[in-house]
Amino acid sequence: MNRHTVHNHGEPPRRSLTHDDGAEPEANGPYADVADPHTGAVRLCAEMCTICIFRPGNPMHLQEGRVTDMVAEAREREGHITCHSTLGTDTPAICRGYADGPNQGRSLALRLARALGTLHEVTPP
Repeated sequence: MNRHTVHNHGEPPRRSLTHDDGAEPEANGPYADVADPHTGAVRLCAEMCTICIFRPGNPMHLQEGRVTDMVAEAREREGHITCHSTLGTDTPAICRGYADGPNQGRSLALRLARALGTLHEVTPP
């Protein structure tokens, strides 16, 4: 079954993960392009940023259950979570906290990049 149903405008539907907490701006969407357009390399944060949503203590002050919901949706779609510190930059990258978590192997971008040897670790801003 095709996961993307084409609508009248020729684009697949997009579900936004944006909530009032601002963790993921609408303009970049939930899966900002983490692949370098010139090399195809998939960017992965080399380490968790200082206020990573996966750090203890809820440093981003997200609503209770928000991170769990984000992870569940990413896994369901074989997606990933983009590091919020890289959103809105020219080099969005997969969140290290997500990538190091359990079942991160369900991320299509991480699986392909590892298989092809095109995973590129970047320092988060």
